Amino acid sequence: MDPISNKKEFEDLTANLRDLAYSYIEKYNPSKQQIKIYLLKKYLKKFQGSKAKKEISKIIDNIILNLEKNRFLNDALYSDSKARMFFRKGYSLRKIIYSLKSKGIDQKNIKLSIEKIKNEKSDPDFVSAVKTCKKKRIGPMRPESNRELFYKKDMGILARSGFGYDISKKILAMSNKEFNQFLKLI
Repeated sequence: MDPISNKKEFEDLTANLRDLAYSYIEKYNPSKQQIKIYLLKKYLKKFQGSKAKKEISKIIDNIILNLEKNRFLNDALYSDSKARMFFRKGYSLRKIIYSLKSKGIDQKNIKLSIEKIKNEKSDPDFVSAVKTCKKKRIGPMRPESNRELFYKKDMGILARSGFGYDISKKILAMSNKEFNQFLKLI
């Protein structure tokens, strides 16, 4: 790696990237991977410098380490909060895992977050499937006359949401009265 030729230019670039990182954290509360991508894109778009990619990557890594040390970034907390938020929205556990992986979260943090959700609820996928049916007005939320017509469509919606065949079949077999009683428990 080439040494940086101009120390003032290096300090200005580092300060600018650090300021961008602070403003981004203040607004969005990102993961480490998200902020790294953001800073790299900003450098390429805004500064258009002639520095090598390795140099910029090293500067960004140092900024991220500093942010972690000062507790501005914490992927474990990020993983827990996002997993809970996704669960409240009605995401299946598979969809939560996929979403967290796409955000750049480590496998061990994802596993811990999923375990916390499983400890809080006895059958989290079933609860999420009920929430999804309510939100999308499918399955037991449909009028009785239309349920058989839309059975395959409802199964497809639940499958794309990440729910297994058994859970989908169980939810779609529920009566409207039984479904509403279960909604009151949630």
